[in-house]
Formats: sequence, C-alpha cells, structure tokens
Amino acid sequence: MKKAVILLSGGLDSSTVAAIAKANGKELFALTIDYNQRHQIELEAARKVAHFLEIQHQVVLPVDLRIFGGSSLTDNLAVPKNVPSEQIGRSVPNTYVPARNTVFLSLALAYAETVGAGEIYLGISAVDSSGYPDSRPEFLKAFEHLANVATKLGYESARSGQPGFRIHAPLLHWSKAETIRRGLELGFDYGLTWTCYDPEPGGLSCGQCESCTLRRQGFREAGVSDPLAYE
Repeated sequence: MKKAVILLSGGLDSSTVAAIAKANGKELFALTIDYNQRHQIELEAARKVAHFLEIQHQVVLPVDLRIFGGSSLTDNLAVPKNVPSEQIGRSVPNTYVPARNTVFLSLALAYAETVGAGEIYLGISAVDSSGYPDSRPEFLKAFEHLANVATKLGYESARSGQPGFRIHAPLLHWSKAETIRRGLELGFDYGLTWTCYDPEPGGLSCGQCESCTLRRQGFREAGVSDPLAYE
C-alpha cells in the first residue's frame, strides 16, 4: 500500500476523496486543521469520517487563523445567505479564507515528508463551488511544482529520475451530484459529514449559505435524499 496524506475537513468533498483514496488502496494519514473556524462542528465530523473509513492515522492540528481574520469564517463578518445558485461562483465571497489551501497544503506537505508519503489528496472542485481562487487547476499545478522544488523528496526524486510528490484532487472537474453518486457507490455515509458555514444555535445546518445551497442542489441532482437536517 502506498502512503498518502488526505486533507480531511469533515465536509462532503474531502470525505468523498478520502473514500476514493481508500478504495484505491492507499494507506491514509488524515490531516484535519482546526483553524478556529466558526463552524467547529466539522472537526467532530472529520473524526467520525476517519473512524468510519478506518483511517488509522489522524492528526488534528490547531492553526488559529482568527488572529488574521479577513473572512466570515474567521472574523466577525456575516456569512452570505440566499445567494441564487446561478450566481454562486461569479465572484469570490467573503467566506474565502486568505491563502487557506496554500497554508493547508504546505502543512500536508510537511506531514507527508514526515511519514514518508509521496501523495496528497484534497477535496477541491472548480465546478459547483464558490469560486475560490485556490480551488483551480492552475493552483494545483503550481503547488505540485512547488512541492517538488521545496522538499527533500522532490530534490532526491529529481536527481534520481524518480517521480516526486503528486497532488490529487479527484473532484476537480466533478459536479456535486457526480461527487455524491461516487461516494454512494463506495458505500459512504454522508450523514457523517458537515457542510454548513453558519450553523444554527441548535446545531442544525442553516440551509441558506452558499455551501448548504450547493450541497442541497447536489443531492437533488443526484436523485437521493440528503441525510442532514436543516433549519
């Protein structure tokens, strides 16, 4: 089995990617980032997903991005609600956390070198997304190049002519419906995941943020019921 690090947030996308990587025979090392986000419920979801998928190695790493702020997920800003689905992704919303995927992938890269993994999986998509700049193919290609010039593994691989680090984003060109169907084919339980950016005090999903809108639309298009409850 080849070792691989999975950035596991507890959300629908990263959980599906974890299921795909496991089905591909990877020995997974899950990295979950507690960046002091407003939707802390997803941290418990990440633990449940790791247990369900029998991932033996999981690190929950605290990195307090509230010190910087700059996002409605890390600052006292209102999360956008009731944005029409056809307008989602046309501009970068304030739920974008500055350089989040760059920071997270850098930490995953350090973890991968430590455990001897040559692959990193993450659940980003350029389709059915909020239009974040760090969820595009150009970003992934650039970061993979960086990984192979900034690490011992990349340096030694280049000298020996062997493959270096690989960054995998299986959902990059998939819709939410395609993602959900694949997860269900693999027997994954989406009731374990968390998606909402702005949970209600009772712990229910708001049903109105962009993340909830995309998730609900995905389940409708996939023709299956969403197991989560909404306010």
